[in-house]
Amino acid sequence: MSTPFPFTAVVGQDDLRLALLLNAVSPAVGGVLVRGEKGTAKSTAVRALSALLPAVDVVTGCRFSCDPGAPDPACPDGPHEVEATTTRPARMVELPVGASEDRLVGALDIERALSEGVKAFEPGLLADAHRGILYVDEVNLLHDHLVDLLLDAAAMGASYVEREGVSVRHAARFLLVGTMNPEEGELRPQLLDRFGLTVEVAASREPDQRVEVVRRRLAHDDDPAAFVARWADEEAEVRGRIVAARALLPSVRLGDGALRQIAATCAAFEVDGMRADIVMARTATALAAWAGRTDVLAEDVRQAALLALPHRRRRNPFDAPGLDEDKLDETLEDFSGSDGEGDGGPDDDPDPDGPGGGQPPQEGPDDGSPAGDVPAQGEPSKDGQAPAGQGAGEQSPVRSAEPFRTKVLSVPGLGEGAAGRRSRARTEHGRTTGSRRPRGTLTKLHLAATVQAAAPHQLARGRSGRGLVVRRDDLRQATREGREGNLVLFVVDASGSMAARQRMSAVKGAVLSLLLDAYQRRDKVGLVTFRGSAAEVALPPTSSVDAAAARLESLPTGGRTPLSAGLLRAHDVLRVERLRDSARRPLVVLVTDGRATGGPEPVATAGRAARLFAADGVASVVVDCESGPVRLGLAGQLAGELGGTAVTLDALRADSLAGLVRDVQGTSRRAA
Repeated sequence: MSTPFPFTAVVGQDDLRLALLLNAVSPAVGGVLVRGEKGTAKSTAVRALSALLPAVDVVTGCRFSCDPGAPDPACPDGPHEVEATTTRPARMVELPVGASEDRLVGALDIERALSEGVKAFEPGLLADAHRGILYVDEVNLLHDHLVDLLLDAAAMGASYVEREGVSVRHAARFLLVGTMNPEEGELRPQLLDRFGLTVEVAASREPDQRVEVVRRRLAHDDDPAAFVARWADEEAEVRGRIVAARALLPSVRLGDGALRQIAATCAAFEVDGMRADIVMARTATALAAWAGRTDVLAEDVRQAALLALPHRRRRNPFDAPGLDEDKLDETLEDFSGSDGEGDGGPDDDPDPDGPGGGQPPQEGPDDGSPAGDVPAQGEPSKDGQAPAGQGAGEQSPVRSAEPFRTKVLSVPGLGEGAAGRRSRARTEHGRTTGSRRPRGTLTKLHLAATVQAAAPHQLARGRSGRGLVVRRDDLRQATREGREGNLVLFVVDASGSMAARQRMSAVKGAVLSLLLDAYQRRDKVGLVTFRGSAAEVALPPTSSVDAAAARLESLPTGGRTPLSAGLLRAHDVLRVERLRDSARRPLVVLVTDGRATGGPEPVATAGRAARLFAADGVASVVVDCESGPVRLGLAGQLAGELGGTAVTLDALRADSLAGLVRDVQGTSRRAA
């Protein structure tokens, strides 16, 4: 077994370490969500924390880690007559991204429950984590229903497992820690709000600190035991401080003045609901206990706000994280001193009049770039206002129209893709549509089908009493229909014929709006653009709306129209994505006037490229952007080659594109 890196040896990351320690002092704070780029010691710090938690006493032989001093009366292994106890270290349990529901909450043996009336329960990870740490790496990639189960258990301190009227309940109190890289997609706001605290982490840009990180990492890897021994005294000191803070916590006084500051702060930042107020109160109390005080001061309230509010004030993924610290200090000052607790307010520490005030730092170097030209991270080098190598006649990027709420668009048919909220699919959750023999472990029993399968064999099996004699072969798994996530791939003509600024602004606004919707429905969205002499993947399939917004805002227009190149590049994107995730069904939205001016025989070549999509059965729609008194109808011809439907530019409004796609797909479904 590998030797964990010492918690006190982690360089920097002060907010991360403080948030973890506060939850160790008071698990009622509600856990920590750690957001940040890869390689920033997120997992290292979480794993190191478990070594600092005090050991726990458990009832010997209890699979649910019952406390001998107060055993759970509803424990499935109970009732306990405490005769023997065992002391063991606090556990840290990791939940894999691909874990099943049964692995998380536990599995109930339905066969024995039906035939013997026995609640044979196999505990899951929630039971293993009781009185310890439950760690979820890449929590944003976990299926929504598993995150819901996880957060419900964390909030209630118990886990419930129900199968066809047979239920089991057991205690599940743990310190919940989730880590995520925002570049790989966001959590829905409803789930973000369920985490008590959130911390943003990033690698230091200070050379000396980076050198120290490498030095300590290499020393630990060369001789883990010796490195841990060097930090033993610091580890013991922090461990003792956690124990002392836990003992002091019940004595900490949260006065009316501090409560008013908490309420005023949450109101000033327009935080929805009351969960933020409660979390801030618990966090401020834990901060006071950690500092060895019995009174909550304004500095505790301020620090609690910085940890508990940033993720709750984001209305959508385009909102920048963080708080306006000037506004926070003003609010605390306005409500300080109500009962004598605010005298040491925030003015003692922060300097709102100092460099930068409370404003977040500006991103990127001051290179004199034009104010309206915001380059996307990772874009090619620029010459003037447009990417190099794109040819003459280019126009600078136009800003997108304001995002809007979209209607649901869906792919025809019944899929089996990743769980989501978009198109119809066979899923583990949803309405029951039939039954089948189970493949592997039975998870959702179809009771009527099971009884029907067992009924003809009762005499042969020697049934004599009232109970039904059930065999393994009689069990039937319920088949269910729910919703899946899809890949919505936009193929956008950015050539000179599409360069009207208002037109491109509407197109960008529609794409951003669908991206916002996709973020909430667990879709992937991609963007292929074509202009000049080639096509490029401006946005690889992703769920990260932050990255998508930057790419779309920096998209320029101009040049010739290599339509076939755009279609072939889109077809290649779908081919690669099919290899990565064969179950995720795509929907292609082609935005063009149908003109093709790039390469030899451009119209015929584009038609051949379009027929590739029809051969693969890819759902598609062409948004016809042709304008002027003379209309060639090329977009309609192209839609026929694609096997999709064309709509006119008049229907391409920033408030109607999503509904238009839905209508077109409904027409295709009826025709099929």
